[in-house]
Formats: sequence, structure tokens, C-alpha cells
Amino acid sequence: MATLSSAQVKHFNQDGFLFLEDIIPTDKLHKMQNEFEQWKEESKNFSQPYGTTFDNRSRFDLEPGHSADKPALRRVASPVEISETYLDFMRNNLALDALVDVLGPDLKFENAKINSKQPGAATHVKYHQDFLFEPHTNDDMVTVLFFIDDVTEENGPLEVVPGTHKGPLYEHWHNGVFTGAVSDAVASEMKKHAVPCYGPAGSACLMHTRLLHGSAPNLSDKPRTLFICEYTAEDTYPLQSNHIPSAYMYEIVRGKFTGRVRCSEYEMIFPEIPKGASFFEQQAKAN
Repeated sequence: MATLSSAQVKHFNQDGFLFLEDIIPTDKLHKMQNEFEQWKEESKNFSQPYGTTFDNRSRFDLEPGHSADKPALRRVASPVEISETYLDFMRNNLALDALVDVLGPDLKFENAKINSKQPGAATHVKYHQDFLFEPHTNDDMVTVLFFIDDVTEENGPLEVVPGTHKGPLYEHWHNGVFTGAVSDAVASEMKKHAVPCYGPAGSACLMHTRLLHGSAPNLSDKPRTLFICEYTAEDTYPLQSNHIPSAYMYEIVRGKFTGRVRCSEYEMIFPEIPKGASFFEQQAKAN
């Protein structure tokens, strides 16, 4: 039985994204909010990124200016490895049911992270395409952004450029440096066509891996926290190391293992695997 209507599937295929309300049950949402608050409280004890991930990078990334008085925890890499709450939800949620209607019955988990903009956070996510960080044999890949907080017009919502998933793969290398962002000229033009994606906590936005997107700083007094999971069709295989690896990467989360691989034709330069706690450091190179 289909989860999405034919109109919703058409909207996703045409625009490259789809907003859905009431995706996170209230009890699970509260657990996820509480765990993130515990991590934020813990971050007050640190002045530099800390913790250890699957590939020995820092798990918890701190925004410049972070302090015990004004904690600014902006990234938790692979929270599914340290939280049963986040792991269970990654494996079983209504957005996955929706993805079956978009990508087919057999789905894999790719990676997960929490991105948070605390009140007054200066982090500006420059326009980019997720696929340029993660080349695969085909692009049947969807990033799901689960709203842990209310996302408003003022607290740095996701900005997407409809239809760009059908367009070119824009260069993310500039002057020999992987900046994890499109050129200023492309960003300036695309921003004219961008639309914000905001809504109440518990909502989700499905976003095609090639869709051009970014977000502005949080200018409000409310946090904006997202639990972000990427899923792929089961016959989609990586061509480079996972940039947010975990013990659960490539786990089958819907359907079955087929042993088949599907390839599409495209060209890109391999991305730089981040050495720091997150891609924010790569994007800072563009300044």
C-alpha cells in the first residue's frame, strides 16, 4: 500500500524535495530532543571538537565562539552509534515508508548526523549538492531532514532550489581546493530561485541528493536542530569512502539484498574526505 499520493510522488520527482508533517511520533521526538540537550550540556566541558567516530575523527563539532556560557554544538556525527533512540528511529520511520514510493522497495542506510544551529549561530551553509560529497554508481539517493525543533523563517531553514536535481553537477572544487560549495556566481544566481523549507518539530523534508541547497545563519532566539539521514536504493553502491561512516552504513532498512548494481553516466571530481569533525571546515575554506 502506497504511503505517498501520486501527486506527492510527482512533486518530488519534479521539484526534488517533499515536505511531510507529523513524521516523528511525539514520544520519540521528546526522547530525541532530550538526548541532544544532554549532548549540548556535555559540550560545555570542551573547547575543541571531541569524541571519536568510526574513522577516528571527532564526533562532536563546536562552532567557533562556543563556550560553557553559550554552548554552540553544531554537529553530532553518526549519533546512531551512541544512541539507541536515534538508531531505532533511523531504522524505522514514516519517511522510510515514503521513500519506498520514491526509490523502490529495497533501501539501504548511507549515513546520519545531527546539524544544529543554536540561537545566534553564525554558521552559514553554502549552496551545495550532497552527491558531490558521495559519488555512487547511480543517484537514487535521498537525504531526509527530520525537524527536531520548529524550523522557522528566522532560525536558518533549509533553502532548496526546485528542479536542480535534474540539472548539472556543479563544481565544488575551486582553485585546487575542495570547498564543498558551488561557486559564488552559481550561488548568487540560484538563490534567486530558492524556497525555504520550514515547519513544526516532528516534520521532515525529503531531498534528492543532487538538489542544490543551503541555509542562512540562525538570527532568532530559538534553536534549529535537524536529524539528517541519507538512504539509497539497494542497488546503489559507493565509489569512494563514506564521508560519515558508521558501524551501520549500508544496512538494509527496507526490502532485501539483491546482489545487483545499477550504474548511470555522469562525471565529477572525487571529493576530499573531511579530516576534521565536519564539512563546515571544508566550506570555511571558501571564505
